Amino acid sequence: MASEESPATAPVPDASPATPPTLLELGTYLLSRTGRAARGQLAERLARRGLRLWDMAVLAALADFGPHSQRDLVRRLRIDPSDMAKVTDRLAAAGHVERTRDTADRRRVSVTVTGAGRALLAELQAEAHAVQDEVLAPLSPAERTVLHELLGRIHARLPGSP
Repeated sequence: MASEESPATAPVPDASPATPPTLLELGTYLLSRTGRAARGQLAERLARRGLRLWDMAVLAALADFGPHSQRDLVRRLRIDPSDMAKVTDRLAAAGHVERTRDTADRRRVSVTVTGAGRALLAELQAEAHAVQDEVLAPLSPAERTVLHELLGRIHARLPGSP
């Protein structure tokens, strides 16, 4: 009689016969591969709209935390300042964010999400959830909840996490 293995000890199916089993034994390797695949799928969906992952990240930060200076967005999202300027230029040109000069400090530019930006973010969130559903399809709803809780605990301990 074959013994039933628990999910924690069950062998990981090899997605590619070229992947060394030694790597498949590493949870961090599997996290990295899964994350890279999910990120690539979302990036592809955003690219069809002429957008990039940073565009979504900026919209999310502004929607979740309110107006920011470009400098504060750079720090919060850990993006290069010149890249942030390009992202906000694109989003402003499309009407998704508004940039205004601080009256007290003309060097400081404040960025605010617009109604159109919020609507776009809602569409992008739906795309992200669709990718998440595709990637996590092999898991039951209960397993997805456990995975999310575990990843949240790990994320909270990463350097630079709040």
